[in-house]
Amino acid sequence: MASRTGVRGAGVPGADRGKRPAGRRRRSLRADLSGSAIVAGFVAVAISYAGPLLVVLQAARAGGLSNDVTSSWVWAISVGSGVACILGSLVTRQPIMIAWSIPGAAVLIGTLGSYSLNEAVGAYIVCGVLSALLGATGLIGRLLAMVPRPITQAVLAGVLMPFAITVAGAVVKAPIVAGGIVVGYLVGRRFAPRYAVFGAMALGGILAMVTGTSSTLDVHPGITVPTLLVPQFSVGSILGIAVPLFIVTQAGQNAPGLIVMRASGFEPDDRLLLTGSGIMSVVFALFGAHALNLAAVTAAIATSAESHPDRGRRYVAGISTGIFYVLGGFLATMIVGLFAAIPPAMLTALAGVALLVPTQNALRATMQEGEYGPAVIEASLVTLVVSVSGIHPFGIVAAFWGLLAGIVTYAVLRRRPLKA
Repeated sequence: MASRTGVRGAGVPGADRGKRPAGRRRRSLRADLSGSAIVAGFVAVAISYAGPLLVVLQAARAGGLSNDVTSSWVWAISVGSGVACILGSLVTRQPIMIAWSIPGAAVLIGTLGSYSLNEAVGAYIVCGVLSALLGATGLIGRLLAMVPRPITQAVLAGVLMPFAITVAGAVVKAPIVAGGIVVGYLVGRRFAPRYAVFGAMALGGILAMVTGTSSTLDVHPGITVPTLLVPQFSVGSILGIAVPLFIVTQAGQNAPGLIVMRASGFEPDDRLLLTGSGIMSVVFALFGAHALNLAAVTAAIATSAESHPDRGRRYVAGISTGIFYVLGGFLATMIVGLFAAIPPAMLTALAGVALLVPTQNALRATMQEGEYGPAVIEASLVTLVVSVSGIHPFGIVAAFWGLLAGIVTYAVLRRRPLKA
């Protein structure tokens, strides 16, 4: 059951730092502010715009959307995510990370062009309503609570490891810029751990400008104005867009998002968060947002000790993320041009080093047998291998299949543990 502070203490090292003594008043936001949490929010948004946003732009291009509609789409997913992050973090005092559905955008690459824009908006609304209804049941949270913690930690490790692995390739491709990020990160970890990612980002940016590896800026100043879209409902778009979008969003985003929070020692109110993100999806669908949901990768940044050693103050990273998202939404056209100028190797290396510590913590927890018996270790290994494989049958991401494979493996082995 969730504690009053939303932090799980049992079996979580350092969990007491996130708790407040009984009877103590909740501290003010001003007292909880920290530079590291604000930086964590900025890095999370930077990574979102550098990677997941590109999938959205690709889907918009495949669907033949105009620049105005595309900008409205980016505005909607940014502002919608930002408002949800801010409200969720303030209400729960946890780092609530809401973002747009990456696998959902991938699904739209192949389907969006088959329907009118108004039919697509109608399908987005249906998906949001289904998400809110499922969230209200608490079904996803109850199912995940039954899964052994090492298996859920293995899912998290599998989601994060690809980012860490790509750092080596980035350094080979761009040894000065990407290598500088790694060096800056290591030096930061040695002397100022909370600001290691910020130092790495700053050094990488300087090296990119000095070496001339950054592209020419193609920034169009101005405030992005969203376009109100009228929904149209059809059986074809509901079956072709809403249903697959709903499935991949729940399995590929909301489930891993809850896992990340629990792996970091928080007890999220899954009913509140999933219902809320579903409602926000419906509202911002009218401006082009396809689906809003719990984030996983960026949540690992905001919920980690790098955000703040005191778990009870990490919610500031969620608020910071939300503010940067809202700003990015109103500057959508400028953001797209800005990130197009940043060397890909720099973004790859930055994402990798920012997720090193969460990856390390998840891997360590994956190998903790606890009360589950030796079978859970092998089940966790299966989970990790499948999650990191990158497979996506039926358009559902590897994290879901890894979780399923781990649960099945544990169910088979736990009564008949293998002997050495």
